[in-house]
Amino acid sequence: MASTPVLVARQLSKTVSAPEGELTLLEHIDLTVQGGDTLAITGPSGSGKSTLLGLLAGLDVPSGGDVRLAGEPFSGLDEDARAALRGRYCSFVFQAFHLVADLTALENVMLPLEIAGADRARDKARHWLARVGLGKRERHFPLQLSGGEQQRVALARAFAMEPALLFADEPTGSLDRANGDQVAEMLFDLNRDHGTALVLVTHDPALARHCGTHHELVEGRLSA
Repeated sequence: MASTPVLVARQLSKTVSAPEGELTLLEHIDLTVQGGDTLAITGPSGSGKSTLLGLLAGLDVPSGGDVRLAGEPFSGLDEDARAALRGRYCSFVFQAFHLVADLTALENVMLPLEIAGADRARDKARHWLARVGLGKRERHFPLQLSGGEQQRVALARAFAMEPALLFADEPTGSLDRANGDQVAEMLFDLNRDHGTALVLVTHDPALARHCGTHHELVEGRLSA
């Protein structure tokens, strides 16, 4: 029997009110992501990539269609229920890192583990910092780390939760080429080693080519 997809979106649409009337941002979006898949979504600025990511992650609700996460209804839930389901299955990496400035690298990785009530949060955080090559930097604060190092802390924090699905919004967008290549390599290494599905929004064609599936978002619709 085939395994349940980790994420399914069917006929997603998003419309908003604008001074000139109703504006369609997205329409007829269909996606299926299986465990371990890597999916890139590209498109010009303003094409709706981040809007789509927000719908898939349950941070926003569609105007039409639906999203299922790990076989469970997702987009039709209220905000608290979506957050609870998202917390069970998903992690995030953003272009801006979103580290807590007054916490050390170790404490940043520990934070979601502690919120989730995970056992041995400190040991797990140390393991993942070592996994991304920052075992000797665990007591440093974000401002004491380079951009590439901060993004690696964000990766450790995301994967420490052992998610079924990781959403990444321009994960290399604020990094120079060398650091961006290193972070991208780690993303795909962790995907391969742990079976975490990746859904990436990116402007980087090299990062998109590395994914098993690549869709371009044009005028609110996904290419085949």
